[in-house]
Amino acid sequence: MEDHLNDPYVKKAQVDGYRSRASYKLIEINEKDQLVRPGNIVMDLGSAPGGWSQVLAPMVGDSGRVIASDILPMDSIVGVSFLQGDFTDEAVYNAILKELGDDRVDTVVSDMAPNLSGNNTTDQYSSIYLVELALDMARNVLKPGGGFCAKVFQGVGYEEYVKAVRQSFAKVIIRKPAASRPRSREVYVVGKGFKG
Repeated sequence: MEDHLNDPYVKKAQVDGYRSRASYKLIEINEKDQLVRPGNIVMDLGSAPGGWSQVLAPMVGDSGRVIASDILPMDSIVGVSFLQGDFTDEAVYNAILKELGDDRVDTVVSDMAPNLSGNNTTDQYSSIYLVELALDMARNVLKPGGGFCAKVFQGVGYEEYVKAVRQSFAKVIIRKPAASRPRSREVYVVGKGFKG
């Protein structure tokens, strides 16, 4: 708790009006990798409390769209269509596709993390399972040439996951944004140039 309260990114998020310190992770990744541009359609998986969607909406502008989904509720954000539910549930998945219509997505982002049990092995498997689901969604909705960014925890299954992302994208980069706590095993796997 003390780390959280003294975290400069937590304080900065409060000043800047962001819902989460995670906003700065996406801002830095996008500055480096240009995943999101004006007019894009972006899917934000695991979006609550909305820190990434808050960043994405102005990036895509009035001509773009952000479709966000989470099992947790999320307060509305102008320019973001939010669907609450588990996107692996067929009804929720179909609602997301209905919201998308005939469009394809330019970029899929995921800052999802499992509810932690305290058992490192169980938590690692849960986190890898979530990012595999995000990659599956990306493969189903992305335009050829599209982008992908997902939070992954290094550990069992990590190397295999990166290989799976490489199979679907022309270029894969591993990012550790400054706002990511140094002791955290989290990194962001960025895929560019979806092979379709």
